[in-house]
Amino acid sequence: MWNKRLGVDLGTATTLIYVNGKGIVMNEPSVVALAKGTNKILAIGKEAREMIGKTPEYIVAHRPLKGGVIDNYEITRKMLTHFIQSTCGRSIFKPDIVICVPSGGTEVEKRAVLDAAYHAGARKAFLIEEPMAAALGAGLDIAEASGNMVIDVGGGTTDIAVLSLGGVVISQSVRVGGDKLDEAIIRHLRKKFNLMIGERTAEILKIEIGWAVPPREEKAADVKGRDLVSGLPKMITITASEVYKCLSEPLSSIVDAARIILEHTPPELAADIGEKGICLTGGGALLHGMDEMIGKALLTPTYVAEEPISCVALGAGKVLDNLKSLREGFLYTKRRNS
Repeated sequence: MWNKRLGVDLGTATTLIYVNGKGIVMNEPSVVALAKGTNKILAIGKEAREMIGKTPEYIVAHRPLKGGVIDNYEITRKMLTHFIQSTCGRSIFKPDIVICVPSGGTEVEKRAVLDAAYHAGARKAFLIEEPMAAALGAGLDIAEASGNMVIDVGGGTTDIAVLSLGGVVISQSVRVGGDKLDEAIIRHLRKKFNLMIGERTAEILKIEIGWAVPPREEKAADVKGRDLVSGLPKMITITASEVYKCLSEPLSSIVDAARIILEHTPPELAADIGEKGICLTGGGALLHGMDEMIGKALLTPTYVAEEPISCVALGAGKVLDNLKSLREGFLYTKRRNS
């Protein structure tokens, strides 16, 4: 019997699904629009994301994952079911699924993800830690006796790990990611300009003029929002330098965590990392100057993977074909009736 194999990057901001033989077939925002009071699902994915900050009173646009973990189990289960059925159709053959989880996730959080996968229709479900999947997706040879370091900057978490011989030597997950960067921009504009903006506006600012290092070119952007004093629409102009300053604090948490990982890495593996460099994956890796900031702070060459946003999903998709090469006990699974 032939079963589809799915690699799922169930992210705080975005869910990507990889199908064996086809590649990444789905890239949708992890957002669900609900009818207030009844919790009836009105939209999922891109359509629901467009509603954030723009819905009437009776509609709530909800992100069921926060900080890389499930915040609302029921909504997450329905969202995952929708994505899997959209990918596989209503086939009688249930798929085998590998889902990525943050390296610092608790057993309770992991069980919640597994339960959601089985309720969504999985025949078998496995978990793999995000930095391991990111390394596989980035094309790193993690099976050899040599150190590799990956920093996966996602929407809700940043996962940092040193890998060798097909397993994780040391890792840490910090709940700082793209969402915290957006929040820093929102907080800065509210405090300095009395301007309230939404999540989407902050994200666009971050992408267009956000920098992790002092900007090489001084761009500016017009920002529209609501004046907190008058309550009326207001527009200001903000520079790239100002956005850089407000992003410095959350970014420093990522650097500090990466420094701790390096300090506790065995010297032989640290030497390998110094030679190979640190691999950045995840959407946060695309922030202007991210590799330069980490490279300077850790005195280690740092580079962005070829397809940073897709790395985790691509790695998850490779796992079922490489179970034997991964260290026993690294993958977690639970039978449906256990």
